[in-house]
Amino acid sequence: MSRERKILELKEKIEKTKLGGGQDRIDKQHLKGKLTARERIDVLLDKNSFEEFDAFKVHNCTDFGMEKKKIMGDGVVTGYGTIHGRLVFVYSFDFTVLGGSLSKTVAEKIVKALEMAEKNGAPVIGINDSGGARIQEGVDSLAGYTDIFMKNILASGVIPQISAIVGPCAGGAVYSPALTDFIFMVRKSAYMFLTGPRIVKTVTHEDVTAEELGGADTHATKSGVTHFTYDDEQSLFEGIRELVSYLPQNNLEDPPSIICEDPVNRIDEELNYIVPENANKPYDMIEIIKKVFDNGEFFEVQLDYAKNIIIGFGRLNGKPVGIVANQPKHMAGVLDCNSSNKSARFVRFCDAFNIPIITFEDVPGFMPGTAQEFAGIIKTGAKLLYAYGEATVPKLTVITRKAYGGAFCVMNSKNLRGDIVYAWPSAEIAVMGPKGASEIIFSREIKSADDPAQMHLEKIEEYRDKFANPYVAASKGLVDEVIEPKVTRYKLIKALEMLSNKRDENPPKKHGNIPL
Repeated sequence: MSRERKILELKEKIEKTKLGGGQDRIDKQHLKGKLTARERIDVLLDKNSFEEFDAFKVHNCTDFGMEKKKIMGDGVVTGYGTIHGRLVFVYSFDFTVLGGSLSKTVAEKIVKALEMAEKNGAPVIGINDSGGARIQEGVDSLAGYTDIFMKNILASGVIPQISAIVGPCAGGAVYSPALTDFIFMVRKSAYMFLTGPRIVKTVTHEDVTAEELGGADTHATKSGVTHFTYDDEQSLFEGIRELVSYLPQNNLEDPPSIICEDPVNRIDEELNYIVPENANKPYDMIEIIKKVFDNGEFFEVQLDYAKNIIIGFGRLNGKPVGIVANQPKHMAGVLDCNSSNKSARFVRFCDAFNIPIITFEDVPGFMPGTAQEFAGIIKTGAKLLYAYGEATVPKLTVITRKAYGGAFCVMNSKNLRGDIVYAWPSAEIAVMGPKGASEIIFSREIKSADDPAQMHLEKIEEYRDKFANPYVAASKGLVDEVIEPKVTRYKLIKALEMLSNKRDENPPKKHGNIPL
């Protein structure tokens, strides 16, 4: 065969790999409103940056006539490219090839991508659109899944791992995304569940659709499995690109800084008036966040889940930070099981990847009641406590209003190795709120009074005057500085500059035993 013929043969094979399962199946994918595996990669990565490997690899199964169904690349496209000019690795299931089912070969390709990402210290992004394990390969496909799980586990905390769910993801397949740091889902075409509607109907006699059982909105609002939800794939991949812009390449690097044109010493007078004078009146913590951080930008995580706490990313003077904030607008910002789980995992992610943590605190305590106690709020609250205490990155706290009881301890208090704790003049730091505390402290005076109700009101105000301010805590060194709200941005930026060379260590150990 001539040299020219060999080159032509190569080009023909490359073009054939790009068709995956064929034009008919590509057309069917488009009719469903879905992109193909390669189109998704093109939208995700910088233009013309994708470099593919293992495009010619095929499966080795000969059972059930599978030897006649060999397609180059099998059911996944793998390789690397860039996002904002920075290296990332990617694998994208190809639903046009045997429903994107996972064969031994598909697993090997994914494992290779994960290994290369870890060796090169770069994020890895998995795009899931798969019918699950390839039944014809039996236990080989199950072993393949387990190999992927192991790589996810070993890479955890070493490189950022991101999963996009843009089609079916069921059975054992859900555990790889669950092991990654962030999950993105698209509405209508994506779903995740361990057992599908038919099995649910057989076993529990519940009638439920795939969308109700494992759709994007279900996981965004009820289970908390997904972190970001979008109406279409284009928006989803733009969301991944935005997330990556806040993250370091790996656990040995700092997150990427950008040039900031928002003045360091920008003052916002409106911050002085956001917190209502009535301590029981709600306000929106998002307003504070957007007024403090660069250009009013805030990339919120798990927007629709456990709304009583806010988590997400912002920048201070161009440097990425993680933000955790109680939300008085929902359930008064109280901590419960879901909000504790949500914020604890986020704190641990930030700590693993050298992202400073800024906490805005307005918390009346932990949610009381049998439902929360039976759901294990002792354990889930301890997760957040553990996560903050374990974290060694710079940790700053701003107490805007309430900081009561055990919740005060948990929300990055000074004794939990919080580096700097600021308080606004509106801060109330105490064991409990004035009403409950006065009932205990002044119970005798209230009961013996001619007008117990009036006496109770007077004692509430007496307690409020003494403790509903930040100065008692400041006098004991538990608050570093009481600040005027309008200078919060400047104070946080200066504190982060001071902490830029912070060194904090945990005792040598294999790993701790976080309460799970």
